[in-house]
Amino acid sequence: MPGHEPDKGRFAAIDAGSNGLRLRIVEATAPAANETRPAWKEIVNQRAPVRLGNEVYLTGRLPPASIAQACAALRTFREMMDDAKVDAYRATATSAVREAKNGATLVERVRREAGIELEVIEGIEEARLIELAVGRKVELAERIALLVDVGGGSTELTVLDRGQHAFSVSLPIGTVRLIETVLRDATSRKDGQVRLLSEMIDRALVEALPELSKAKVEIIIGTGGNIDTLAELCPLTGGAFGVARAVDVGAARALFAKLAKLSPAERRDGFGLRPDRADTIVPAAAIFLRLAEHLEMSAIVAPGVGLKEGILTELIDKHFHVWDEALEAQAVLQACERLGLRYQFDAAHGQLVSRLASQLFDDLRAVHGFSERDKLLLRAASILHDVGDFVRYDGHHKHSYYLILHSDLIGLTPEERAIVANIARYHRKSPPDPAHPNFRELDKVARGKVRGLAAILRIADALDREHLGKVTGVRATLDKDKSRVLLDLSGEEDRELEEWTVRAKAGLLRDVYDLEVTFA
Repeated sequence: MPGHEPDKGRFAAIDAGSNGLRLRIVEATAPAANETRPAWKEIVNQRAPVRLGNEVYLTGRLPPASIAQACAALRTFREMMDDAKVDAYRATATSAVREAKNGATLVERVRREAGIELEVIEGIEEARLIELAVGRKVELAERIALLVDVGGGSTELTVLDRGQHAFSVSLPIGTVRLIETVLRDATSRKDGQVRLLSEMIDRALVEALPELSKAKVEIIIGTGGNIDTLAELCPLTGGAFGVARAVDVGAARALFAKLAKLSPAERRDGFGLRPDRADTIVPAAAIFLRLAEHLEMSAIVAPGVGLKEGILTELIDKHFHVWDEALEAQAVLQACERLGLRYQFDAAHGQLVSRLASQLFDDLRAVHGFSERDKLLLRAASILHDVGDFVRYDGHHKHSYYLILHSDLIGLTPEERAIVANIARYHRKSPPDPAHPNFRELDKVARGKVRGLAAILRIADALDREHLGKVTGVRATLDKDKSRVLLDLSGEEDRELEEWTVRAKAGLLRDVYDLEVTFA
């Protein structure tokens, strides 16, 4: 790396949140022989008080003044990154930009004026990154933990069962959103306003509470600036669950009763709060306390990390080649399994087709040239290709497309989710066609992946035509001129129907790879 020692690098994370813009730059050192993770040293930690969520949750648009302020702040961040000679960065925008009708205007201006590629991420991606940050600070292998990130526009809830992802949801309640929609123009927090605040929070929690109760949560871990402030104002002596810093819920409840009666200016002067913390701390405390009450928790752990630290964890671990790609793939496939169970899919069939498709992918590398990440997309589509049966068997491939496209699958970008949905869409019936809007909307590279991977999925699905598991394994061998593929099947001998179905569904494989299918 130019300007740095080979075992060191500098990395930056930008969080363009609803209540402020944040930059963190660290210098990371490759792990020593007896360590598994790189060490960090902070270089810059900067915050710009630009409230992008101002008016968005009422008007649906970012105000021109907010866009201009954000661009100015991000130009300063760009200069700081250049001065620090940053090797890699990731800049993300969350709820306010995600929901604004003119969010693309901000993204384009930031690219043009600040030279920063601003990525608008979904709530499920926020949750994944926050999970990475918390996992670096708190030992979760023996606990069932609820991660709560209260932002300006949304609240991300993630349940980890002994370190394994179990449930995630992004709720449309955040501090700025609640100020704009419930507490706007109020100079004090009267009882009626506090009751309305509670009702809004409870309404948003309706979907999540059954899952949280079923999970038997043992520890709540809060992230975001407001929980850090509450931990300073209401510290739990000795911390909780082996973590030094935690919020005493009883003390926080008493503090909330006081804060709710004060104006933001009175909170600022009485408790030494920043102006943009003095108004957001009340709705944030309301969300945290409501969750603690529902789950009967007396403490909320506050590890002092958030989205920026999750971004840095991933950037740095990938740079130094210690990122666990197998674990990442496992998390995606587990998310697919959970989605399938929600729609009562045939789990045994999905798993078998995924395994068969995975083997065909490996054996056909010489003709398709796809990456390991593309293999993961194929496996995801293979697991979920029949979820549309939940709606109706007739046309279920189209229903599968819709359900996958509009579901949260942690670890996949929206573009990857669209590819997975299209691969599943084309596991049967007509092949991909530019006349189909779902296929036409993909870019050229994505269309190539859908065609190539759907061709493989069709063969794998045909091998379990009756969902009876007659074919338990497959190996594919290419002839010398790569014009013919020989399939060697294992399992029951009675599989004439499966072989006939393979031949009937091999047309896309023939069109894409110019391959004829034969059987050993």
